[in-house]
Amino acid sequence: MTTVSTNTEFPGPVKWVDDRLGIAKIGKKNLRKVFPDHWSFMLGEIALYSFIILILTGTFLTFWFKPSMAEVQYNGSYSLLKGLHMSEAYASTLDITFDVRGGLLVRQIHHWAAVLFIAAMMVHLLRMFFTGAFRKPRELNWLIGFGMLFLGIVEGFIGYGLPDDLLSGTGLRITNGMIQASPVVGTYMNFFIFGGEFPGDDFVSRFFIVHVLLIPGIILGLVTAHLFLVVYHKHTQYAGPGRTQKNVVGYPLFPVYTAKAGGFFFVVFGITALMGAVMQINPVWLYGPYNPAEVTAGSQPDWYMGWLEGAVRIFPGFESHFWGITLGWNLLIPALIIPPAFVTLVALYPFIEGWITGDKREHHLLDRPRDVPTRTGVGVAFITFYALLWIGGGNDLIATHFGVSLNNVTWFLRFAVILGPILAFWVARRWAISLQRADHARLTHGLETGVIVRSPEGKYTEKHQPISTYEAYSLTARDRVVPYEIGPETDENGVRAPRRALHKVRAALSRFYFADAVQKPTAQELEEAHEHAHDADEIHELTEDTETYREVTSDRS
Repeated sequence: MTTVSTNTEFPGPVKWVDDRLGIAKIGKKNLRKVFPDHWSFMLGEIALYSFIILILTGTFLTFWFKPSMAEVQYNGSYSLLKGLHMSEAYASTLDITFDVRGGLLVRQIHHWAAVLFIAAMMVHLLRMFFTGAFRKPRELNWLIGFGMLFLGIVEGFIGYGLPDDLLSGTGLRITNGMIQASPVVGTYMNFFIFGGEFPGDDFVSRFFIVHVLLIPGIILGLVTAHLFLVVYHKHTQYAGPGRTQKNVVGYPLFPVYTAKAGGFFFVVFGITALMGAVMQINPVWLYGPYNPAEVTAGSQPDWYMGWLEGAVRIFPGFESHFWGITLGWNLLIPALIIPPAFVTLVALYPFIEGWITGDKREHHLLDRPRDVPTRTGVGVAFITFYALLWIGGGNDLIATHFGVSLNNVTWFLRFAVILGPILAFWVARRWAISLQRADHARLTHGLETGVIVRSPEGKYTEKHQPISTYEAYSLTARDRVVPYEIGPETDENGVRAPRRALHKVRAALSRFYFADAVQKPTAQELEEAHEHAHDADEIHELTEDTETYREVTSDRS
């Protein structure tokens, strides 16, 4: 028997590579891997493509940018600043803007891509949160994604400070104050970062290395790990006929998704380039070089840093003195305690929810937000907290634009940032439960037809039409929930169960988590509801639907 190698079908160079790397075997397995098709999955692609655009445009900018704070006299094309003394970093930024062909366009594409990169990651993580895509076995991928978001925000802030203009310098001065608010180590950290008293002589060169080498390298490694885990765990998908926890319904990576992804990359690149061409962002030539004795009036950071500045602005100003050490609570709490606590809570939420619910199963089908009311309420509370702090970052502009008192705006936000998330949680949770009840009615009674029937006894009823099989599947693609129950206080030998108090807390949280949630109807409940059908044809249709319901829910009851 003669065996014909598939390598003979490859061109010579490809065959040479295949003999050494085995690309044919790898490609056969992975290029035909199936991925589901849904518009929300493109959010992660936007983040990935924005990162690629950042690398391409950032490489272009490094050819002309000079990361130095050495003082020079500007003699470039921008006449309004000609003859002014400034750092080499700011002078080279002006040269890129006005003297390098295409420099201003690339600068603005780079800045818009950074904004889009962070925004796409945020929305992508929100999609993962509200659909439960972070559950087992994807908790690690959630942490990787959250780590990329954090690093992206730090990367954006550092890049924002590199031009050494007056606006970025004002932001760095605020950061300098936050660093110095750290007890004991604040002064030492400040000297290390800035190379001496602020603004120092080294921060641009140090920030440059971190911005172009350290953080991008880490993000690139995390992106690689993230994509590897997506392939290894297989992609999540929304519920529907034929979709189970054990399969993926969609299209293969090659050639379908390869073509779609390539086209979508150029769409993202094209839109970003269009934004860079027609939408001005960060006009550093209007701000002038940084001077510690000056400040930009009405200065605002990039939007993703607004919530941190808002926390500092609305927090009451007070401080304490202990053994010769001054603690500035107005910076320590809003800048160094609340943000890390908030970020840690969001990052660890998958593990917190898993502990409360006791759910240790693997999940590959996504939830609808209404099907998990408490999680949806928590997510809306997180968004409300973030948004109110973000609004606080512009409290001065709100006061001036709307002609209201700055103090009134600040005091309103101080109460709203506490009460707002609580109210948002309650409203979102009740709304989700109401939607669950509406779905339950559609499943058990069908759709209202507007046809009124009078029975021989004189009773008037409305005919209902059964919903489609596809819709019935989507409405029942969830599990019946069971709160965690605390076990007996002692075992069969009379030994008291360990960590009894902790289990009581867990049981209470589990009851709260599942409180008022509408259980999906069982097949028996659906049959009993369908017995109220008004004629034989409708009974036949409902019976067929009941059999379908039994089939699609047999593994979820």
